[in-house]
Amino acid sequence: MDLDEAFGMVGEFGPSQKRLTAFLVLLQVFVAFQSMLIVLVGAMPEYHLDHEVISTNTEPLAKHIRFASNFTSIATEWYLIRHEAYKVSLASSLYFAGLLIGNIIFGPLSDKLGRKPVYLTGLFFDVIFGYVSAFAPNYEIFAMSRFFVGITNGGMALVSFVLTQEYVGKSFWALTGSLTNLTFAVGIAIYALLGFYIREWRLLAFVSNSPGLFFFLLSFMLPESPRWLYCQGRTTEAESILQHIALGNGKEGLAVKLKQCKATVERDDSAPGILNLVKHPVLRWRTVILMYIWYVCSFVYYGLTLNAGELGGNLYLNVALSGLVEVPAFPLCMFFIEKPWSGRRKSTVAFLIFAGFACIFTMCLPENAEGFFFNPSILALYGKLTVSAAFNIIYIYTSELYPTAVRNAGLGVCSMTCRFGGILAPFVPSLKILGPSVPFVAFGISGLSAGFLTLLLPETLNKPIAETIEDLHTPANQMKKNQKMLTLWARKNWNLR
Repeated sequence: MDLDEAFGMVGEFGPSQKRLTAFLVLLQVFVAFQSMLIVLVGAMPEYHLDHEVISTNTEPLAKHIRFASNFTSIATEWYLIRHEAYKVSLASSLYFAGLLIGNIIFGPLSDKLGRKPVYLTGLFFDVIFGYVSAFAPNYEIFAMSRFFVGITNGGMALVSFVLTQEYVGKSFWALTGSLTNLTFAVGIAIYALLGFYIREWRLLAFVSNSPGLFFFLLSFMLPESPRWLYCQGRTTEAESILQHIALGNGKEGLAVKLKQCKATVERDDSAPGILNLVKHPVLRWRTVILMYIWYVCSFVYYGLTLNAGELGGNLYLNVALSGLVEVPAFPLCMFFIEKPWSGRRKSTVAFLIFAGFACIFTMCLPENAEGFFFNPSILALYGKLTVSAAFNIIYIYTSELYPTAVRNAGLGVCSMTCRFGGILAPFVPSLKILGPSVPFVAFGISGLSAGFLTLLLPETLNKPIAETIEDLHTPANQMKKNQKMLTLWARKNWNLR
């Protein structure tokens, strides 16, 4: 039997897989802690200077500044104010730069060396560098540790997501993918709760990093991915793991016997694939538009998330709500993209434009605006909800716009562009010195422009999917493929934001 038939026999999502999946899904809470660390650890409280012009040296500065808050941060410890304030955003951007590198490095390594060893290595160094951040003696070491945390956390999270999918049958990939994203959002709220009770930044960094040690020790009990073993021709080991899963699912007398996997496909086509994205006019135009849309989704998503610490009102409540507001985003987008009257394109357009208007509308609000529906905090939550939904849709939409022959290349290029949005996003909240609504206007214009550009792309709902580049120029009835399997493939390849 082949692997999918084997999963059908042992159980696609039995008790054994539920335990494995639950463990890896809960890991997203730790991933969220690391992603959001700088929001509270780098928060800037109100302060008062005794003199208008003072030395930039730390010692005399400490004598003339008074912070009016009951929490500490890297800004209060190392006096990152005025011309030094950019260093907080820089530390955040270094983390996102690390994510970019981690995704590039860990993905191919896990394909070559295996999921489990690469995942364990990434988690180990993630915890180590997380503790370095908590005990950093100066800003320079803190900033560099955040860069390395980004590399290891981003890479580890990507591999753990793949493991989550490869432990279960294909029909449950959408469920496990959605649970992963939802748990990440809930993790943001839990981090805000931790910050509410732990006001000293070093202790907060230490406590929020400590769950990683717990997950690392328990991760040794995780099996290797049976799908990876099978694709590597290690059929006996794959059978052993499937037998163990079957036993955990209550199927004791079941014998799993896999047929030999077909010849291992050598994937040395990344360069030609990327070259095809530039060489063919249709793909070139789509790629340019999609790269910008992915960039904007990341830019607005992380910008609004990190800006939660800059909004008025309760800092911890703002951060918690910025995470919880994502929870309804997934079912919302899945409802609209399957409807003939909305589909992929119109849903993406609507969510991006709504996010853009929600952000831009803040400039129309009077100063110190109050109200349940119309104040900067609520509008930011509206924007976060809709851009999260757009972010979810764009993974599926992009995979359907590219032919199978260049799909991985297209998704890879778009995903890399996405990380640049995350790198730039931390600096945008600092534009509030020009006006409190300026950061929102930047997010709003980006969202609107991406939304209108999406109108230039074709709809893919219930449309045949191209397998080769030549199929893009052939009649539709010659390209009809299995839409359901492609959608499952797209959900499987959703990487963590």
